[in-house]
Amino acid sequence: MTTQLSLLTPSGHLTLGNLLGALRPLAARQDAYDTRVGVADLHAMTTAHDPAALRARTRELAVLLLACGLDGSTLFVQSRVPAHRLMTCLLECVATTGELGRMVQFKEKGRAEQSTRASLFTYPVLMAADILLHAPQQVPVGDDQRQHVELTRDLARRFNRAYGPVLVVPEAVVPAAGARVMDLQRPTAKMSKSVGADDEAGVVRLLDPPDVVRRKVARAVTDSDTGADAARTERGTKPGVTNLLEVLVACGGSADGLTTYGALKKAVTDAVVAVLEPVQQRYAALLAAPDHVDEVYARGEERCREVTAPVLAAVEQALGL
Repeated sequence: MTTQLSLLTPSGHLTLGNLLGALRPLAARQDAYDTRVGVADLHAMTTAHDPAALRARTRELAVLLLACGLDGSTLFVQSRVPAHRLMTCLLECVATTGELGRMVQFKEKGRAEQSTRASLFTYPVLMAADILLHAPQQVPVGDDQRQHVELTRDLARRFNRAYGPVLVVPEAVVPAAGARVMDLQRPTAKMSKSVGADDEAGVVRLLDPPDVVRRKVARAVTDSDTGADAARTERGTKPGVTNLLEVLVACGGSADGLTTYGALKKAVTDAVVAVLEPVQQRYAALLAAPDHVDEVYARGEERCREVTAPVLAAVEQALGL
């Protein structure tokens, strides 16, 4: 069975964009693939962080993955599978400073800082280790991660040339399109779970109560058009309206008969609340059953330790350890 792997960083709180664009499509495919979904807590340590906050966000994300319907997947917390850390160290012996220095994410996050953590510089190697340990034949890739997947392929090929055919070189593929959800206040930018407090107004969190959702949608950016054609799709000149319409459709609503922004926003609010309600109800039920959550992740982490151990052992042997 083909393996599909996805890791999410607990750098913030999951959003409607994460649900519609990634988690729901992932859950829809989980029965057809060997699906492994990880909480990438090690990824959250590449910049300054508060340990208590990291621990709390890790638990919240772990519970939400279950609440979003990923029961049929192998769920794990990255740091509880030690092979991820060990593989990173070994791949750092294959990567070069030149290629890591060219990575866009390092340039963007470190540009305004006088000094950054070494882990931010080597972060792409950790991502490569995550992928190569689980040996997926295909890696879904979006524009923001394409460079990291290409580095993963380069490292695997370089390792195999130098030390023997040990690592599976994954193929980068463009996944089936999920809903593309943009920030309600900045509709040309994706809705991000990592935005700061100043940007909260444009981001719908999975745990936002209905009144908060209603307020955020009501304040969403549209434009100055009025009349029968106001609520039409045109991403180039009407990105805010286009975003609301796409969210509405992705949440199962219909734009038929909507001719004003007020009507559109009410329809979007009702559709979003209807989608979030079962997720929030299941999340609350799971919080009341912590032993069940712990059992699911313990089982998933044990399986991940079993499937990654042979890959790590083969890499160590090939390197002469």
